[in-house]
Amino acid sequence: MVVDARDVGVELGGGRVFAGVGLRVDRGDIVAVVGENGAGKSTLLRCLAGLQPGVSGQVVVFARPPADEPGFWRDVALVGDEPAWYPGLTVREHLELMPAVHGAARMGVDAALETFGLAGQGDRAPLALSTGQRQRLLLAMALIRPSRLLLLDEPERGLDPAFRERLAASLCEYAEEGGTVVMATHDLQLAESTRARRLTLQTS
Repeated sequence: MVVDARDVGVELGGGRVFAGVGLRVDRGDIVAVVGENGAGKSTLLRCLAGLQPGVSGQVVVFARPPADEPGFWRDVALVGDEPAWYPGLTVREHLELMPAVHGAARMGVDAALETFGLAGQGDRAPLALSTGQRQRLLLAMALIRPSRLLLLDEPERGLDPAFRERLAASLCEYAEEGGTVVMATHDLQLAESTRARRLTLQTS
């Protein structure tokens, strides 16, 4: 088992985001967390990443509580809000940094640029890219490095329909290699294309 979350709840500012959520995820699974805005999809992902305060219940990832420390991030790759990009580094250098830090690569940099629609953009700074191109770069940075669990918060954000199909294929390939995906998404077509099991959160 990769994720074992039981009776998970979160309260923020005296208000309940959600309560009583359970999720069990095995190796090779793809799970889509769906629901209306405000249901807590992103909050649940932060719980699984060990980044959310005010959590009740039990959350276990790879047989231990998630924690914001290097050992955890060797196994887990997170795509959430757009990060602060490394100043002075190009798109290509951002991609080269991932296997340099994590010790290996799932694919070559040129292959990642091609797969994620960034061929010809390698020498540009991330902030010179469009919103959709930056989102593709974030996904490429997560998928070029080795990991056992992908946590994706609205990975479809800023992507056109054609690239969403390419993303679905990349996630299916990752799962077929033994990786596990939990994604918060509004795109039910993406969930269907990846044959994802759905967890629906209800607004409080």
